[in-house]
This record gives sequence, C-alpha cells and structure tokens, in this order.
Amino acid sequence: MPTLFSDISLKTACQVFWGDRHQREEQGEGFSHYGRMTMRCLSLRLRRKQFLPSFLSLLTVCVLLLVCVKHSYITEPSHIATDMQIIPKYNIDCSAIYDMDPVEVGKSLLIKKKDVVESKDESLAYLTSNCTLFRKYRGYDNVCVTEEEQDFPIAYSLVVHKSAWMVERLINALYSPSNIYCIHYDQKSSAQFISAMEGLAQCLPNVFITSKKESVYYASISRLKADLNCLSDLLGSEVKWKYVINLCGQDFPLKSNMELVSELKQLNGRNMLETSRPTPAKKQRFTFHYELKDASFEYQKLPVKTEYVKNPPPHNIEVFSGNAYFVLSRKFIEHMNASGVVKDFLSWSEDTYSPDEHFWATLVRLPGVPGEVPRSKPDITDLMSKTRLVKWQYLEEQLYPPCTGTHVRSVCIFGAAEMRWLLNYGHWFANKFDPKVDPVLIQCLEEKLKEKQKLYQSVSLTCRKG
Repeated sequence: MPTLFSDISLKTACQVFWGDRHQREEQGEGFSHYGRMTMRCLSLRLRRKQFLPSFLSLLTVCVLLLVCVKHSYITEPSHIATDMQIIPKYNIDCSAIYDMDPVEVGKSLLIKKKDVVESKDESLAYLTSNCTLFRKYRGYDNVCVTEEEQDFPIAYSLVVHKSAWMVERLINALYSPSNIYCIHYDQKSSAQFISAMEGLAQCLPNVFITSKKESVYYASISRLKADLNCLSDLLGSEVKWKYVINLCGQDFPLKSNMELVSELKQLNGRNMLETSRPTPAKKQRFTFHYELKDASFEYQKLPVKTEYVKNPPPHNIEVFSGNAYFVLSRKFIEHMNASGVVKDFLSWSEDTYSPDEHFWATLVRLPGVPGEVPRSKPDITDLMSKTRLVKWQYLEEQLYPPCTGTHVRSVCIFGAAEMRWLLNYGHWFANKFDPKVDPVLIQCLEEKLKEKQKLYQSVSLTCRKG
C-alpha cells in the first residue's frame, strides 16, 4: 500500500511536528488534530529502533492508534477536517482571572499578545453540515430546562454580518430549547458567513433566518428594518415568548438564561431601554433630511445631512433619544405592530440619521403603550438601563475603569482584566467582544455563565434535557 510520505519526507515532517508540538499545546490546540501525524511519527521512531521486535512495534502502534481514535471521537467530531479552525481552548484559570490574580491576568495578557487566529466561518458552515455531530460537539443536546424556563420563553433578534463563530458562541451562551432566536444576516455578508448562519438554523429547531433580509448600512433605516423584520417573524412564531431582546454579533451575555428569566419576571410587563431627552447635537439627526450616499471606507454608504428641514413628527410625537438595543414585552410589540401611529412615525424616520437610536426610545414614551415610560419621567441613561453595557473611551476613569482591551471608534473592546467588573456591574449584556482582541475573556465568560446556570438550576425540583 502506498504511503503518504516517504521515510525521508516523513522524518523531516516529524522533526517539524515534534519541534512545535509544545507551542501548539500552549495555544490550546487539541491532541486529536494531530493524532494521525503522531501515529506516523511514532511508527517511524519504532522502525528506527532495531532492538524492538517487529511484532511488538506493530502491536504498540495499533494500541496507540486505538487510543488516539477514541480520544479524537470524544474531543472533536471525526468529520471535522484537521486544517479547520474550531474554537481554541486556552489553558487558563478563569476563577483566578475573576479574582484578579496578577499571575493569571499576566498569563492572559501573554496569550492575547500572540497571533490569535480567529475561527473561520467556513469551519462552522462545514461543522453544521452534520447536525447530529454539531449539536453534540457544542453541547446543545445536553442543555437542561427547568419548568420556570419552559414557562417563560425569551425571544431574540440577532442582526449580524460577520464572525460566524462569535454569533454561534453568543447563541450557545444564551441557549435554551424553550427560547426562540431570529437571525437577520446582512445581504452583503460573505457567502461563507451566510452558509454558516443557514447551517445554525438548519441544526437548531428554535433558530431561524428572518423571512425578509436587508442590505444593512450604518446609521440608516436599514438597521432598524432588520430588527423589525425579525420582530414580525417572531410574532408569527408558535412560541409564546414573553419578552424580546435584540443583539448584535459583538454582544455577549453577562447573565445566564435562568438569571434573565428571573430578572424579566421582575419587570412585570415594563420595558427596559435607554430613553432620554436629546441634546442639541442629537436633535440634528432628525431635524434635517438625510440622504444615503456612497462612502469611501468600510461602511460603503452613509446617511449624509442635507439643508432640507424636515416637517415635525406626526401626531405631535415628542422625540426621545437612546440606542438601538432594547428589552421589550410581547404586549408592547403586538401593540406597535397594529398601531397606525407607529407606522406613521416609522415612515417619518426613514430619512433621519440612525433612526434606531430614537425610534424605540420615543415609542416607549407614547401615552397608553404597554409598559409605558411616562414623558414626565426623568431620563433613563444607558448606565441606568441594564440592557447593554458599553464603555466609552471619553468616560473612562469618570464612570468606569479603563479599557484593558482596545478601542474602536471610542468604544472599548473588553479585555480579560475587566471580567469581574463586567459580571458585577449589573447589566444583562455588554458590547464589544472580539476573540482577536482577547479570546481569554470570552472563554472565561462562557465558563462562568455555565457555572451560574448549573447553580440556579440545581435548586429546581425538575430539570429535563431539551
């Protein structure tokens, strides 16, 4: 039978393989990726040691091969190609990171200084081609559901456009078979990303792709419409969810599903989001007519202010300012979906700048809406609302500690040294996270959320696997 390598080429390959094996282990790469190569190299070493009987050599190789095959089956699905980048696992003590142990925090800093390779969209698309193995590999079949969670389903609207594995990890961290997840991917997204999102929807029965998709452009009405498309589909689903939460691909939860259910019950029908009286600068965004025009950098198109002053909002609506993210009750969404006033306000908002940052903040202030925030009530800022925790560079050391990751457009991409602050501040979600900036933080948040979910579920009398 022909061999893949000649003895000479195998010898050279093995020298390289054994030489950087420890580096791979430090980077958290699993042994199963290299099981086949290990066997070839061991076989070569055995052949070179003439004092071992050939039968014993063959027997040893066979035993080791069986061990490797068994180990590979446990740690990683056998159909995954060896050159695929799955989620790396780093040798780090997350409890020590949480306790701000200087040695372990220093270790995390060394990890992120290395060339962190982001898991590729193609590998998720490939992995989801076998749904049984995907669900087993990522633990979806072992998710426990309590009666409390089953009786209080949560809906999610995810507007995403890149980093497929980060989207999967977000869903995985929030996952409960009783919940429902709508994904809106940007029509401009890569074919590999779209394939990965379609794969997630194919493999998870309570995850689906919205029936209507937009080409999303920054600060334009398309971003708002993406969420509205998901909300429409969620209302039409068979799942009678109680609240809906919208997320983007660089968000991550700071609460387990059980904690979110408990917190949402305490809202008792109220909505939760930022809603404040706009500053003069913010008023410019909806006082003038904006036109979507070509941009020469990453956004491709941007709304550009014109000199045309808009008519006042319809129905004498007072406009409030906030952000794109919300926690809204089902009753509020049902009311909004049937309201002519809301439809008129949406139409009026079409030519404004970043309408998602005033649309929701204004609607919750409308008299008579379910979970109404009265117009007379003081401003609710992003730090007062628990919806989303964002760290702005110009407010660091005034309102919160410095960013230990990096900044993009004045927003902090969090680092591992902020884990304790993130988990204890009280918010439900935070933005932004990026495995290329700090993979340790995401790994440790995943670990802590699983610990908290098990702790909360341990006090429940019933907990069945979904």
